Amino acid sequence: MYKDFYSYIAVVSFDEDGISIDFPDLPGCFTCADNEDEIFAMAKEVLGLHLWGLETDNELIPEPSPLRDIKTDSNESTMLIEVFMPPIRDRQNNKVINKTLTIPQWLNWEAEHAGVNFSQLFQNALKEYLHIPGGQR
Repeated sequence: MYKDFYSYIAVVSFDEDGISIDFPDLPGCFTCADNEDEIFAMAKEVLGLHLWGLETDNELIPEPSPLRDIKTDSNESTMLIEVFMPPIRDRQNNKVINKTLTIPQWLNWEAEHAGVNFSQLFQNALKEYLHIPGGQR
C-alpha cells in the first residue's frame, strides 16, 4: 500500500547555466529551475509526479536516505521536500486526454445537427460498456 505523505532529500546544484534539482534516492527524478524562487515548487512537482508514476507502475518506492548519508559538492545544497499524494493522484487520474474517433461523415452531420456533445457521449458510453457507475473513478 502506498502512503499519503512522502519526504525526500533533494540536492540542488547551482551552476553557471542554471539550477538543477535531483533526488538521489529516486533515479530519474530531476528537474531544473531558472532561479531560487522556483526551486521549491519545481522540486515538489517533480517529486509528486515521479512518485505517482512509480505507484501507477506498481514499482517499489524506496525508503528515503538519512540526511547524513547525502553527499554534496561545494556548489550544492540539500532541502527536504514533502508531498501529499491524494490531490496529485486525483489530478493525474482525472487528467483529460484526447482520443481520435472515427465515424462516418453522415453520422457526424446528424450528431452535430442534434447538438451532440461527443466527449460526454463517449465518456458515458465507455462507463456503461465497462460497467462503471456514473461517478468518477
